[in-house]
Amino acid sequence: MTRFAFQQIGLILTVLFLVVSGGGTVAFGQTQQLEYRLGSGDKLRITVFGEDDLSGEFEVDGGGRISMPLIGSVNVGQNTLKEAADKIVIKLKDGYMRDPRVSVDVLNYRPFYIIGEVNTPGSYPYRSGLSVLTAVAMGGGYTFRADEDDIIIIRGNDPERREEKASPDTVVLPGDVVRVEERLF
Repeated sequence: MTRFAFQQIGLILTVLFLVVSGGGTVAFGQTQQLEYRLGSGDKLRITVFGEDDLSGEFEVDGGGRISMPLIGSVNVGQNTLKEAADKIVIKLKDGYMRDPRVSVDVLNYRPFYIIGEVNTPGSYPYRSGLSVLTAVAMGGGYTFRADEDDIIIIRGNDPERREEKASPDTVVLPGDVVRVEERLF
């Protein structure tokens, strides 16, 4: 029996146990919730409600900043969308507006990278819901030397660039580097 078959059997047994025991909800795939953090290369749509001159599209520069009319540079790097909106609100309240309402949306995410034992390593545009397995497929699939059980992911928003073990269903975020290791014979 293959490793995949054993995983499927384990998943079925887990679901059956939860159903029989009344164990609540079942989460398939990775249960870790990852909150997206802005970074260099992200293109944002910022809407300041009622102020069309202040609203528009802005790109996060290499230092994690955007430059907006009236308030100038705002450091949004490593912030969530809500944190970025809050920073803009604070700057607008500082002598410009009484009660600004701001919305921040990502128009284009920065790319992710896949390297190692895939047929076409490189950078690829991010798509929502991306997993390691989907990233490998975008990279042309595994080479014959790939160790499919030895995949490393380096999070794009981790300043320490720590390597984490990844599985095929691990969530990939913009800026992440996925590395497929070589199998030793």
